Amino acid sequence: MTEHQHILDIYGSISTKTGEMLEAARSSDWDRLVALEQDCRILIEALKRSDTSAGPSAFFAQKKVAFIRKVLADDAEIRKFTEPWMTQLEAYLGSARQESRLQRAYETDCGG
Repeated sequence: MTEHQHILDIYGSISTKTGEMLEAARSSDWDRLVALEQDCRILIEALKRSDTSAGPSAFFAQKKVAFIRKVLADDAEIRKFTEPWMTQLEAYLGSARQESRLQRAYETDCGG
């Protein structure tokens, strides 16, 4: 396998992984999404080490751009699912913090 084919294979693996991440987000499987994101991060690090050249041909460049566009589209779609969930989580954590502060204040004022 040539170095350029190896690079395209990594791009393909990242593209596949972001597709799996999108499916996990669609099904609200947040634990799986996090695990897949970690897998994707490892692939991206491998890509950073490998993809140091512009590539030998227009075909290589076109494939690379196609993979990147698909990954970006998946990322945008994943955000549609994760942002509302993150907003709910932030609201929950905010109310939990407020409850904790109230409890501490009550304990302090009442000698608890």
